[in-house]
Amino acid sequence: MHMQKNIVFTITGPDRIGLVERVSRIVADHAGNIEASRMAHLGGEFAMLMLVKITEEQMKDLTRQFEELKTEGYKVTVTVTGDEDPAKYRGWLPYEIEVTGADHEGIIHRIASFLSRSGFNIEKINTDTVIAPVSGTALFTMDAIFLVPADKPFAGWHRSLQALGEELNVEIEVAPYKG
Repeated sequence: MHMQKNIVFTITGPDRIGLVERVSRIVADHAGNIEASRMAHLGGEFAMLMLVKITEEQMKDLTRQFEELKTEGYKVTVTVTGDEDPAKYRGWLPYEIEVTGADHEGIIHRIASFLSRSGFNIEKINTDTVIAPVSGTALFTMDAIFLVPADKPFAGWHRSLQALGEELNVEIEVAPYKG
């Protein structure tokens, strides 16, 4: 039996047509499976974050092929993950947060700080800034998924999060995450 490993790869560098196809082909050629991924064009660079499941036998060659991307100007990191503790967040409740408003410094930090101080675990965050069509104002958007211990009453932390939104002059919507 072939032992499966989970590996997190990050690849950042020049945005080139065919990069996603090339990287996914390397994984497929090594009988690996991309379990989860995030990819985005960020400020002139292309960034890829992937969780790959692969056999130990294939891992070394796959890693070597990804490392070859460094010769083309890409930054590559490879992290073998440990086994997830299935009980770590058992019973915690997932919530989704959406934040919108005029962009300014510190929004992500202040919200992440609130979630951290509250003992909540951030599972995912996506942010973006777009220019409003009429006013030309930079608009910030964020959506995130976070886990809350079941013993933390929604009303208390939700009120505090709404107050933070008022302080930051952004709209914050929170709802149970439905997947």
